[in-house]
Amino acid sequence: MKNKLKLISYAFLLCTSTISYAQEVVVDKVAAIVNTGVVLESEVNDLINTVKAQSAKSNQDLPSDNALRVQVMDKLINDTLVMQIGERMGVQVSDAQLDTTLTNMAQENNLTLEQFRASVEKDGVEYEKFRESIRTELITGEVKRNSVRRRIYISPQEVTNLLSAMKEQTNNNVEYHLGHILIEFPPEPKQADMNEAKDRAEKVIQLLKNGSDFAKIAIASSGGDRALEGGDWGWKSINEMPTLFSEIIEGKDKGAIIGPIRTGLGFSIVKVKDIRGRQVVEVEEVRARHILIKPSIILSEAKAEAILQEFMDKILAGEADFEELAKEHSEGPTSVKGGDLGWADPSIYDPAFKDALARLSVDEMHKPFRSSFGWHLTQLTGRRTLDATQQMNENKAYQMLYQRKFGMESTRWIKELRDEAYIEVFESSK
Repeated sequence: MKNKLKLISYAFLLCTSTISYAQEVVVDKVAAIVNTGVVLESEVNDLINTVKAQSAKSNQDLPSDNALRVQVMDKLINDTLVMQIGERMGVQVSDAQLDTTLTNMAQENNLTLEQFRASVEKDGVEYEKFRESIRTELITGEVKRNSVRRRIYISPQEVTNLLSAMKEQTNNNVEYHLGHILIEFPPEPKQADMNEAKDRAEKVIQLLKNGSDFAKIAIASSGGDRALEGGDWGWKSINEMPTLFSEIIEGKDKGAIIGPIRTGLGFSIVKVKDIRGRQVVEVEEVRARHILIKPSIILSEAKAEAILQEFMDKILAGEADFEELAKEHSEGPTSVKGGDLGWADPSIYDPAFKDALARLSVDEMHKPFRSSFGWHLTQLTGRRTLDATQQMNENKAYQMLYQRKFGMESTRWIKELRDEAYIEVFESSK
């Protein structure tokens, strides 16, 4: 096998161009054999020149030419191995996908595609070679992700542990704007006094939850030192609060009313008026129901629309019930539920359906419209905003763990490929 592969390299070494009197001129050389493929000297030189050009633009120092060549050879050998796997897997990048990637690269540099091409060529790089190198990067990236992903396992405990560490690191940056009301004990209180204070505190909490003005109640009822300022405690980090309060307040959302908290002075009621330094992510969910009618050879588009318009007129006139009509006539899988789609992120829906819901107020119906599934009569039955911060943090922690492990597993995977491959590197003639 080894001798056979050497014959391949010798064939490339003898690759010539005939000029007058059959004089031979070497066109290219083989720099390395990688299984049944080769790395050409021209590829090595092109990549070295590209790295040098990029380093010159960023004023980055480079190692010696020999050290640089070793690094370039390693990358080209690794790319060849991965591309060989890509061929077996059938991974391809079409010209259209490649053009989209190059256009995005140009836009990231605030350039048109033509300007981007001129910039590449100005650096002394042939654009077509650059274009093909991007195709290689896309293919090798896809192959690597597919091959390494299955080697990575992240346990729920790992995510929990990282979330705890992240929380400790960010706690000092989070501040809470607090309001405080103290329903104080009389001097030398008896049990009856403490019970009465607790009853008053619970009544205050109920008033606040029913929408009463916090500052007004604080001025009227609080025995705290900030009563005249409406109980405003100002901005405090967790570390600046009394331990008893910090343990209860930490992690609470804006608008939360906490208490009654018993202290030596009485019962405290705390409101989280605002939070800063903590990233909060909110997502909107909608709840809707619909009646779906699918056009067919028998049922025309116009007839499907007309049927739904008739349903809408009857519902608005009080002559029919949406739920009953959906159960009887809807062709969607939700017909048994009266067309109810439940709570969902609107982005999961067909674009036409999502756009229709965006224009509706709660309990409003949309006139019949067409989506990729058919004709719909839709009613928005609810809209709510959810705090997705916890989910966002869990996803962030998972991605951080994934990237850590991906780097290590990717290195191991490449090493295994190289250990199993036939690789022969030839000395440079320079």
